[in-house]
Amino acid sequence: MRHLLLALHILFAIFAIGPLVGVASTAARGIRAGDAAAVTASARTVRIYGYLSLLVALLGLGLVQPKWHAKFSYPWVWISLVLYLAALALTLAVLEPSLRRAAGRLTGTVGGEAAVGHAAGGEAGRATAVGGVIALLFAVIVFLMVYQPH
Repeated sequence: MRHLLLALHILFAIFAIGPLVGVASTAARGIRAGDAAAVTASARTVRIYGYLSLLVALLGLGLVQPKWHAKFSYPWVWISLVLYLAALALTLAVLEPSLRRAAGRLTGTVGGEAAVGHAAGGEAGRATAVGGVIALLFAVIVFLMVYQPH
């Protein structure tokens, strides 16, 4: 059972968190280019993969059992969980709404013509910064999962 859970955990990490980090890291390009359709698609992708990443966490929690040499008292387990929750919060509470606002400004549905320049500046900067932090958080989580410091 452990091997099945571990395989699913890794597969979902690759196919859910991988695209999430990729889109989070590159979403600002669409804002800078003024491509409202690309920004809308990025926001939708971030939201979908953000929620799908919950499966990675749930499968990972299923692997935390003393018989498999993992306990919640191990620092790498709870630190990884805290970092994941931070990454998820940034994804769903900061990045996705920011991308939606930028798409609205680019289509002119939020703030009119003058807001387009602001969207290209402020929202692109926010998306770049938050995307980088999300990528860094997931990189640290991978390190903790592989190294498992006690």
